Amino acid sequence: MSPKNSQAKNSQLEEGAERSKPILHQKAREIQPYGKIARMPIGLDEKVCSESAENLNQILADTMTLRDLYKKSHWQVAGHTFYQLHLLFDKHFGEQDELVDTIAERIQLLGAISIAMAADVAETTIIPRPPRGREEAPVQISRLLEAHETILKEARTMAKHAVDAGDDGTNDLLVSDVIRTNELQVWFLAEHLVDVPLVRAANA
Repeated sequence: MSPKNSQAKNSQLEEGAERSKPILHQKAREIQPYGKIARMPIGLDEKVCSESAENLNQILADTMTLRDLYKKSHWQVAGHTFYQLHLLFDKHFGEQDELVDTIAERIQLLGAISIAMAADVAETTIIPRPPRGREEAPVQISRLLEAHETILKEARTMAKHAVDAGDDGTNDLLVSDVIRTNELQVWFLAEHLVDVPLVRAANA
């Protein structure tokens, strides 16, 4: 191979190697600031999209908090019902995690930005923060039930607002997904706080 051809080949190899390298440390301005709507052709006014997205971001923050409360309870539960609650808490965690994704996608579909980071969730949620330490199972369940009720109350209010605004998609999500999932989980939890005998019936 002639020196000229050899140099050309080496140049091609170097160029190919450069093109295959990842471009690191890239920075740029946001393409869409939080709180601004990038209007989608979905037949809803921008004002309606903005109001629904704001409401859904509140529901999202509270759902993410409830989801994480379930994981904390799953890890830290103790006592003679450990096995049952350990599994139940993890099942509910998974269902809440699915809700998080559904809510976030609805916000994006409305042309808005969904909150995502833990710090933003902590600033937005209205569910009280639990202690870092371990709590008794009845306290864990009570805390979870209170969080569920908070979400259910706001979801019902927001669902009615969505109906009045003509946002059927958001109303359907809130009723069919958020409310029904949370109501069912409340039932499974609340029954664990009924004080009935385990072996011998009362006054038997």
